[in-house]
Amino acid sequence: MKMLVTGANGFVGHALCTALAQRGMGVRKAVRGGANAEDAVAVGDIDADTDWSAALDGVDIVIHLAARVHVMHESAADPLAEFRRVNVSGSEHLARAAAAAGVKRLVYASSIKVNGEETAPGRAYSENDTPAPQDPYGVSKCEAEEVLRRVARETGLEVVILRPPLIYGPGVKGNFIQMLDVLARGVPLPLASVRNRRSLLYLGNLVDALILCATHPDAAGETFLVSDGEDIATPDLLRALAMAAGYPVRLLPFPPALLNHLARLAGRGSQAARLLGSLCVENGKIRRKLDWIPPFTLQQGLQATAAWYRTEKNDA
Repeated sequence: MKMLVTGANGFVGHALCTALAQRGMGVRKAVRGGANAEDAVAVGDIDADTDWSAALDGVDIVIHLAARVHVMHESAADPLAEFRRVNVSGSEHLARAAAAAGVKRLVYASSIKVNGEETAPGRAYSENDTPAPQDPYGVSKCEAEEVLRRVARETGLEVVILRPPLIYGPGVKGNFIQMLDVLARGVPLPLASVRNRRSLLYLGNLVDALILCATHPDAAGETFLVSDGEDIATPDLLRALAMAAGYPVRLLPFPPALLNHLARLAGRGSQAARLLGSLCVENGKIRRKLDWIPPFTLQQGLQATAAWYRTEKNDA
């Protein structure tokens, strides 16, 4: 079995390719440029004109990770158009090229942002929810899912879709690394009164789920929400990370509603929403249908991430 992994040099792609090789599976890495390794193919920018012929030659399964991801400081004049160029048109073009090349299955890494940005107390997103993306990135991921399902109907290509929440693990960037940086500096945080719930996904659990979706016969045509299965409040997450990294944690009580209001006034409303709001994921479908059990607990994932962070700090 030969697998093509797009975005192979990324945070998830690197870990996935390593795991596939360890399991004895043939791997070809699609990278943007600089394909120096024997198992890598440079494909350039991903859009409706990408030449996939060399990358898809002899491939049985594609795991499509490459995307224009959520941008913290957007510079594009038309962000939605740019997201659509890569995530929608690029994904459809890849799927059609894969079907024409005789590829059996395409696994697509989507996003929980297809469901929305926040869940009400006691509520969790599921695969049965009507999509409600709130930003250009989420809209593009939702539209990409739609075009991939259409390609599947028209060509017979098996499409499997995964929607992960926030992914963390060794090599993580973005909001998660910012939390670790704040903890490392010992900055007091006014978050002790927060009572939210968040679903997370450890990198090792995502990699395991991706491989299962690529190989399990019952995954064909399905959409799965996937998480560690252990929801956690922001203060408890910070305490667990601090303990795993050996840092002190200084959490101060402060009314969450007032904190949210102040954050919005300061132009940090979206960041506050991620810290104060809830986003829970129901992962029962993948457990039932594919007999999937996350191989790592939340605590193990946090410990591995903290250990990597401490090593990076010491080596810097």
